[in-house]
Amino acid sequence: MLTKTSALKTTFTGVDFSKYASKTAQFVKEFSSRANQPGKFLNWVDLPKLQLTRLDEIYSLAEKLKSQTGAEKLSVLGIGGSKHTVEHMLGINGLNIAGDKIEFYSDVDSISLARFLSKLNNDVLSSNYLIASKSGSTFETKDGFLRIQKMLEEAYMAKGQSPEEAQKSAAKHLIAVTDKNAEKSELRRTSNENGWLGDLYIHDDVGGRFSAFDDHALFTLAYAGMKKEDMASMLKAAQEISSLSLSDDLEMNDALKEGIFWADAKLNGIEASVHQYMGSMFENTVYWHAQMQNESVKDTLKQIAKVPDAMHHSAEAHFNPANKLVFALTVPVDNGVCSENAEAYIGALTKSYESTGAFFKEYVETSKLGLTPEAAGAVTQLRAFATVYQEIVEAVMQNRELPEVLDSVLQPHVEFYKKNLKGGVVVPGRIS
Repeated sequence: MLTKTSALKTTFTGVDFSKYASKTAQFVKEFSSRANQPGKFLNWVDLPKLQLTRLDEIYSLAEKLKSQTGAEKLSVLGIGGSKHTVEHMLGINGLNIAGDKIEFYSDVDSISLARFLSKLNNDVLSSNYLIASKSGSTFETKDGFLRIQKMLEEAYMAKGQSPEEAQKSAAKHLIAVTDKNAEKSELRRTSNENGWLGDLYIHDDVGGRFSAFDDHALFTLAYAGMKKEDMASMLKAAQEISSLSLSDDLEMNDALKEGIFWADAKLNGIEASVHQYMGSMFENTVYWHAQMQNESVKDTLKQIAKVPDAMHHSAEAHFNPANKLVFALTVPVDNGVCSENAEAYIGALTKSYESTGAFFKEYVETSKLGLTPEAAGAVTQLRAFATVYQEIVEAVMQNRELPEVLDSVLQPHVEFYKKNLKGGVVVPGRIS
């Protein structure tokens, strides 16, 4: 028997869910019939369960990478889901707050490279590097990787090593997260040919924005000091959300209710919407959620921001009667010294939003410097399910046939700019 998770609690106002009750089984069937099927890009549904079997391997690789170079810092080179999911997971789990464990590089301009190197005190040997790219030929990631690889080799040669020795020493700083198949991934071939440590994967049919529980995120969490038992709790909670989100009992299925919430607005002609997160732990969550919104829902009319700092200026638009919006607010359960004022603030936002449009509020359980591991797993998996359900609900209610592969899990339009990068020069090689 399914039971709702205690890690988060969601309340809805302004939406008549009874209008959708007769279609609940159909919504769920459309989702479940595709989940974990090859080529449907929904393998993230059971990814937490798979990853539970690999925790020892992931933690062992993290320790080996540290021990073979002595570098305590890890720099993540990747873009999109290879970066935003990791930043989100570190933030909500209360890790790397001082930036002393993990750095990120995802740019291609000279100033950004110089700023990144300054964070390493201009000593590339002080860090190890996780290179994350499904194909291994992502322009931005490959540009950064090739530059860092060359700098590592030059640093070791400056210490007196031969070019061959320097190449081997540099390789000890690098680990790849990419496709398992060397025929598909240039980065996998590079890793194999140069003897990089271990095998970390971007799993098949798991799109970047849905990959918060894939190897690049879990490895980085392990490197940053997340306890193995906490990671296990997080993954178990995420898998529980998968079970709840494939239930046709609407009272148990908050992911479907959130999907209905956003779809209901669109079906009633409300194009613009707002989802706000309260607190600094969500600083990077907004970037990940914005990526999810833009790539899956494929519009830019949802405002995703962190409050309180975004509240004063956004209020002018949110509470202008000429603007019709719906609202969501994700807030931490506050058990600390600020709880009285925090709850007063949440109460003011709740009352304001409820009187302005349809609204849901999502409370998430907290611990120490972030969410509990259970809440971190639950809210992350819930967001992915709700995003896909929005597409399903809109189509079913409009009697539109859904494609075999849902639009919300694909991103064909990114190729528009990528095709113009073919042949771009990268030091010391060329983008394939």
